[in-house]
Amino acid sequence: MLYSSAQAWRDAPSKRVLFFGMSGLGKTYISNILRGAGGWFHYSIDYRIGTRYMGEYIADNAKAEAMKVPFLRDLLLSDSIYIGSNITFDNLTPVSSYLGKPGSPAMGGLPMSEYRRRQEQFRLAEIHALLDTEYFIDRAERLYGYPHFICDTGGSICEWVDAEDPNDPVLTELSKHTLMVWIKGDEAHTEELIRRFDRAPKPMSYQPEFLSRVWEDYLRKNNVSEADVDPDAFIRWTYAQALAHRQPRYEAMAQNWGVTVTADQISAVRDEAGFEDLIASALESAA
Repeated sequence: MLYSSAQAWRDAPSKRVLFFGMSGLGKTYISNILRGAGGWFHYSIDYRIGTRYMGEYIADNAKAEAMKVPFLRDLLLSDSIYIGSNITFDNLTPVSSYLGKPGSPAMGGLPMSEYRRRQEQFRLAEIHALLDTEYFIDRAERLYGYPHFICDTGGSICEWVDAEDPNDPVLTELSKHTLMVWIKGDEAHTEELIRRFDRAPKPMSYQPEFLSRVWEDYLRKNNVSEADVDPDAFIRWTYAQALAHRQPRYEAMAQNWGVTVTADQISAVRDEAGFEDLIASALESAA
């Protein structure tokens, strides 16, 4: 690990951390606290994906929809209007909207072939964004003078790595430059995430093998064809399975490549000093 002990962490003039875990457990909360302290650069993987690696996909998809409307088509073809996405740290909706949901087009779904294509685009984009971490560490210090660095990852990081492989290229690169911190939830957190998702289901990215399995299971158990699938019903049905699928993958990442803190511990942090104490304690436990 980047810091060999709690004391090494406390003494480090430049503190660099990477948060991973399910969305909704505090990654962005703690990132905002540290960013607000003034000395921390906040690198959002999802923001980088939406602005650097999927920006054209998102804009082109919006343009394709606009081209279906004669009035807008004429304006686009004459370069009279501009269509783009307004992605911010707090609004990543354009990314999830582009990913979409598989199922009946009449219910807003995508054909599975197109859905898989966009999933693959996202997978590659996330890997590239993760591998940009070192560049942003250097940029944050050299250009802006920030001594400390936060990498705020998306929930799907565990889908693209093999934590049991000591030579995994993504984890090897990330661990060289950051202390990887798993924000772990308990059963109560999981139940709350499921309830929250059920109220407002949002597109997700999935490991290809996992997606194939749950899609085939859903079609078989509900005796429906692809064109009859309710997109929201499918992703609601899949969400709890996705949480269960990801949990051991996160755990392996923490055991082999980083440290663990709980979501409750993160929610109790109120300032930079409290965070530094929490990570020192996690390093002591890991040792």
